[in-house]
Amino acid sequence: MAHAAHAHDPNKYYVPHGSPWPFLGSITLFVLMSGAISYLNGWSGDFGAWSILPGLAMLALLFFLWFRTVVDENERGVYNLQVDKSFRMGMMWFIFSEVMFFAAFFGALFYARGFSVPWLGGEGVKIFSNLLLWQDYLPAWPTAGPAQVGGEFGTIPAWGIPALNTGILLTSGVTITIAHHALRAGNRAMLNIFLALTFLLGFLFVGFQIHEYEEAYLHLNLTLGSGIFGSTFFMLTGFHGMHVTVGAIMLAVIWLRCIKGHFTPQRHFAFEAVAWYWHFVDVVWLILFVFVYWL
Repeated sequence: MAHAAHAHDPNKYYVPHGSPWPFLGSITLFVLMSGAISYLNGWSGDFGAWSILPGLAMLALLFFLWFRTVVDENERGVYNLQVDKSFRMGMMWFIFSEVMFFAAFFGALFYARGFSVPWLGGEGVKIFSNLLLWQDYLPAWPTAGPAQVGGEFGTIPAWGIPALNTGILLTSGVTITIAHHALRAGNRAMLNIFLALTFLLGFLFVGFQIHEYEEAYLHLNLTLGSGIFGSTFFMLTGFHGMHVTVGAIMLAVIWLRCIKGHFTPQRHFAFEAVAWYWHFVDVVWLILFVFVYWL
């Protein structure tokens, strides 16, 4: 039996009892990671990447059911300001963990570009990195590595699709801000229009990125195996694209809730949480555009 803490009661904190979702979430993650490990190690045979599908399906179902429970509890008024504060702190820590996640990949890029490649080319103590290993290696970026271990490849020009996608994401940052101000002002029509524009721009970004990946693999020979550049390029852009996809889906869900009349000008943390996440995705892309595509 759950202890309900209504919004007008600041002294009680809602604590759900007997929730099945953490337990089912653990099973879901086990199935998902098992499928991913099986695929990456070639154990899945003819199933290939399909071995990841059951885990992804379970994860999508878990998100739907768990968040439906949270939405229902919120609409019934069982969350007070203490619970709201906990949600905010949780979202802040989640975004911080995402910052550190991307920092690891940017760190790998900066280390390879600023230290490893120059060392292999003879900078610093030459006897170990250059004279005994790769005497004829010319340090340059992007690189397929010494002896062209990653093969020859082309790169994606910054002032093509990447610049277009930058404009799309920056525009989406403006539209979600307008939607937020509309919600706080009680203008539901403007809220629904600009929130819809935001997630449509997000899906448009993903569509252009898919086209970019096709160009890279089919025409430029730029793949995950294209040396350190290919690895860092696809890890950074791929994970960012995944975050944009998840963010656009969350925005679409919030849009449906707005259409149903959820949220008030004073209480709308779910909207704010997704807006924070979306602005985070925007900032990461700007850094990525500069250091992966441009410089």
